[in-house]
Amino acid sequence: MGRQAGRSPEETRLSVLDAAAHEFRAHGLQASLDRIAASAGVSKGGLKYHFASKDDLVLALAQHLLEGFRENVRARFDSADSRPGALTRAYISARTSIDPAIALQHQDLVLITMLSTVPVVQDLALADSAQWDRDFADDGLPPHVFEVAVAAADGASCAAAWGSLTDDGALDRLRGYLIDLTLDAG
Repeated sequence: MGRQAGRSPEETRLSVLDAAAHEFRAHGLQASLDRIAASAGVSKGGLKYHFASKDDLVLALAQHLLEGFRENVRARFDSADSRPGALTRAYISARTSIDPAIALQHQDLVLITMLSTVPVVQDLALADSAQWDRDFADDGLPPHVFEVAVAAADGASCAAAWGSLTDDGALDRLRGYLIDLTLDAG
């Protein structure tokens, strides 16, 4: 099966990444390239055109997911908020959102954890985490404040991924507490 007519190479690449995410969620890292290609509507050769190996695909998927989360945080960043902690508040908002699109990001968190069993992805995830640490350090809050706020938001995100904190009010309250923490400290 060749590339679907009307799709650009970038659209095809994104389709393969989406198919890979679906297949890895369903079948773990044992998901076959054949299934991923079929799910994306491309031939195995078409898949190999974009990703030379399964490891390349896994790494690209992890990069895609991590960048997608960064984009989500950027979208929540209030450029008019000049107080210390604006990035931390955007991060808290992204991690504790009940938006259905964020529910998929909770699944992405689980998927990145699984993909991190591949050493090159683990290195990527560690580098991404280190970049977040630098970004938070430059956000103007005392370290103990952003560390607690980020850890709590991450914990809430993991809890939601595992089915806890499904009460909309609980997440709203937690988000409010954490944002208030950043505002009081700034």
